[in-house]
Amino acid sequence: MMPLQVRGGKKLPSEGIEQLLIRGTNWIGDVVMTLPAVAAIRKTWPQARIAVLAKPWVAEVYRLSPAVDEVIAFEEPGRHGGIRGKWRLAGELKERRFDCAILLQNAIEAAIITRLAGIPIRAGYNSDGRGPLLTHSVRRTKAIRRVHQIDYYVEMVRALGCAAAERDVCLQPDAAYADTATKLLAAFGISKEAGRPLIGIAPGAAYGPAKKWFPERFAAVADRLIDDGGGQGILFGSDSDRASTEAVAKSARHPLIDVAGKTNLQEAIALMSRCDLFLSNDSGLMHVAGALGIPTIAIFGSTNPAATSPVGARSVVVHHPVACGPCLKPVCPTDFQCMELIGVEEVYQAARKLLSQK
Repeated sequence: MMPLQVRGGKKLPSEGIEQLLIRGTNWIGDVVMTLPAVAAIRKTWPQARIAVLAKPWVAEVYRLSPAVDEVIAFEEPGRHGGIRGKWRLAGELKERRFDCAILLQNAIEAAIITRLAGIPIRAGYNSDGRGPLLTHSVRRTKAIRRVHQIDYYVEMVRALGCAAAERDVCLQPDAAYADTATKLLAAFGISKEAGRPLIGIAPGAAYGPAKKWFPERFAAVADRLIDDGGGQGILFGSDSDRASTEAVAKSARHPLIDVAGKTNLQEAIALMSRCDLFLSNDSGLMHVAGALGIPTIAIFGSTNPAATSPVGARSVVVHHPVACGPCLKPVCPTDFQCMELIGVEEVYQAARKLLSQK
């Protein structure tokens, strides 16, 4: 892959940036994959105050990054919705007198808002026709669109002159998270005993059913792991994942605790941090689990693990290449072989191996 180029060859200034705004991405998994780029920005301007503009449902992930000083809520829907809301947000940002904005989000909206906010330096990919609105526009090549999403963001900030940073992703919950986890375990009647694994399961996927492994197979793996060593299974997800979690619980022989839709993101992360193993489709929670350092089994069907696999040191991808994949379609138009080929035994053995390494 050829190095990315900035329009006019300009790098961002190494000095004079004291207040820096990052426009974050809008989905949990994407947020996790931007964190190495955020770390590179912090490394480049260690004395700057770095704020991230992010939607409320992903803000908690950015708050767990040691590179971020502040998260500014982009309340849409809400007070920042519609044209009037965007003007209001631009005005609020203008009052902050940011020296520089780095746009990790690809949309033209981010460039318009930061331009209206009077931020003098605005940098990002030249996606969505926004190049003329940026002072430092990075050419988004065909090659860069094919790499892992972590590298997609890291290479952009590197082209802008940022220092090299580690590719690893690490979320660091504080003591408050530990207290929250203890309270939630008690509230849901979950016993965390030595030698008895706590197994997290995320059977949903917001993108569509083509990313979802079969509920009965998730249940079968959970049952076998509980048969082996006791322990408890917890089903994670949002309100929209309830049909998936309920289907897994109904198929399982052992009772599973279903917390889908009963926790906010902070609470879900707190509970996840206590898990000994995490089983997941390609989803935002999969990326969070990997970034927390939890042994994670990531099941990939229609999507491409080369682009969005979790990068945690103890993450394992289960995937079978098929002639029609990765199709990236939300609904399979054919025979769903990408998921059919992933059997219970394969996932169970991968889980046993990860648990034996703890």
